[in-house]
Amino acid sequence: MKPILIIVAGGSASGKTTVVSQMLEKLNPNDVGIICEDNYYNDQSSLTMEERMLTNYDHPNSFDTKLLYTQLKSLLSGNSIKEPVYDFKIHNRKENEYILVEPKKVIILEGILALYDKKIRDLANIKIYVECDSDIRFIRRLERDTIERGRSQSFVIKQYLETVKPSHEAYVNPTKRYADLIIPNDVKHDVALDVLLSKIKEILRGEK
Repeated sequence: MKPILIIVAGGSASGKTTVVSQMLEKLNPNDVGIICEDNYYNDQSSLTMEERMLTNYDHPNSFDTKLLYTQLKSLLSGNSIKEPVYDFKIHNRKENEYILVEPKKVIILEGILALYDKKIRDLANIKIYVECDSDIRFIRRLERDTIERGRSQSFVIKQYLETVKPSHEAYVNPTKRYADLIIPNDVKHDVALDVLLSKIKEILRGEK
């Protein structure tokens, strides 16, 4: 049967990865392939580091949507793909490095603007939006970016106020209207996950 595509979208640090991890705990990991939208940020090799740091990474134009769409189509057609690898410390893709993603029964695309593009939305069987209080998201982002991505605290705060928050309100949050299921990630969401997993298994069984 044709692989199914699940899109998991939501604001920065809303808990998308946590929701995906909880899904993987209930599914056979050998049947699931994960695509990270972050890896499809535009190639910025032609820009200086200073110019890269000024990029609005929460704007739809910061992503290579054409490549993402092409590779998703290829994966859903039963072909393996070479997913690029993005390095947050250099604000660019890594040279000559990629992730080989093999076709699986279930493909999960996870990212802040994963629901933004209609052509990509139309490929999906299930569309999810993970919602979380903005204060919690900011605190999570501050901790993550300073510890994991080598950012200074002042840079994270400045970026959040100047690009992340405005872009979330303009581009990210409005995409939840396309979601089949909205999962609040600042409270327990066991029921939402149970409903989601039941639907996935139903599709895999070939039921409508």
